[in-house]
Amino acid sequence: MVVDITSNDLGKRAAAARALEFVESGMILGLGTGSTAAWFVKLLAEKIITEGLVVSCVPTSRITRDQAYSLKIPLTTLEKTDFIDLVVDGADEFDLDFNLIKGGGGALLQEKIVASAAKHMLVITDSSKESLCLGSFDLPVEIVKFGASSTKRFVENIVRDLGYHDVCAKYRKNADNERFVTDEGHLIIDLALKKINEVSVLQDHLIKCAGVVETGLFLGMAKTIVIGNSDGSCKLIGVSKI
Repeated sequence: MVVDITSNDLGKRAAAARALEFVESGMILGLGTGSTAAWFVKLLAEKIITEGLVVSCVPTSRITRDQAYSLKIPLTTLEKTDFIDLVVDGADEFDLDFNLIKGGGGALLQEKIVASAAKHMLVITDSSKESLCLGSFDLPVEIVKFGASSTKRFVENIVRDLGYHDVCAKYRKNADNERFVTDEGHLIIDLALKKINEVSVLQDHLIKCAGVVETGLFLGMAKTIVIGNSDGSCKLIGVSKI
């Protein structure tokens, strides 16, 4: 059976393959969530089998955990390890200042916890996610269920006060058109900001709002970004080795 792979998927696979060059036996890895990270998990499993690579991995979501488990990748948790050598994750949008928007897959909180515990964060992506100014991808904000409608209004007021007009804030929905619930039991609202002028200012204001757990802004956390192209080539920015 022939499986068609889109040009974006070819780019994602190329970036995932390049990221494997950073992995060495004995490492503790963080496994990201999303379509690009899934390519890395798949290729990592192949390398474990074919080359005898020895690693232990912390997944950032139930979906990634299940994929890694099905591929017989050794798993651990943050409770069982003091640090992570390398986390490999995707991004929904990135700029050349190493700022990211993540959370399209709904795992932003656990992704940020794992990234914060890692010595090195490597982002794998394709060129369609590159932006001169973040905001073209809706910004996910994770909120607790209690008082969610009130928190949503507070968030809308915050962004309005910061000069973002006509902002559309919507609850994330699942396939059944019900409110999406994260692995930690929270909700997500997505903010259509179009263009974020000062990412750190927005992050500071949102994270101080009662009821907000975390945002999808990953600022200055990534040290390396690998951008895959459909022809199999890659562009690497940032630190080239760890």
